[in-house]
Amino acid sequence: MHHPARSVAAVNLMQEPLESDPALRANQARRWPALLALALLVPMPSIGTAMAMWWWPGARGQAGYAVCKLWVLLFPALWLVLVEHRPLSWSPVQHGGIGVGALLGIGIGMAIIGAYAALGQRFIDVIRFQEAAKRLGFGSPGRFVGYAAYLVFVNSLAEEYIWRWFVFRRSEIVWPAAATLLAAFFFTVHHVIALSAQFGPAVTIIASAGVFVGGWTWSWCYERYRSIWPGYVSHAIVDCAILFLGWKLLFG
Repeated sequence: MHHPARSVAAVNLMQEPLESDPALRANQARRWPALLALALLVPMPSIGTAMAMWWWPGARGQAGYAVCKLWVLLFPALWLVLVEHRPLSWSPVQHGGIGVGALLGIGIGMAIIGAYAALGQRFIDVIRFQEAAKRLGFGSPGRFVGYAAYLVFVNSLAEEYIWRWFVFRRSEIVWPAAATLLAAFFFTVHHVIALSAQFGPAVTIIASAGVFVGGWTWSWCYERYRSIWPGYVSHAIVDCAILFLGWKLLFG
């Protein structure tokens, strides 16, 4: 004979371990702060890039970009200290990975140069790129060298700190099975906005795919070695390859 009360009790017994599992509750408690942190940080580079390159080119847009840049630099450290109550760290290399990062950077850099050699002259509008470089302030050799130094030694490191250490780690909490893909997607969005201001659709699509591969690679480096430095070495080498091509396009 069927007893509804016993069926309900059995269902409750099956559900109770899930509802009372401390690990599950802890994971749920971490997920919402991680989502909030991503929501407060991820859109800002896209907003700043759009202001500088699309909405208000010139001093007003550059000022907006600077404010957004300052936010994405300060927010991760402030969140760590004030919200998560954890100390800052230099992300020491404890599990190796510098050599792997260098090899990955060389491989990606060679692929970029090879793609340019095969397709660059067909798809890249050199005049448009030169005009964009002048508008953005790095159209002369001296300014380009200064900009290149900033990208390699400052911006690449800052992006590893922001997108791999902070964004990837919170993506692990939100979506553990695909954190590298999620972090790579977030990393790519503002690059699409920047690329579309300097190149046509074909180059924007191809280069954005390359940015996504780079973001996935450097997220994997962080996942594997738990330090930003292997990814930074790879990232800096790739930037050198891109800057070499930028010099070639601007100054022959």
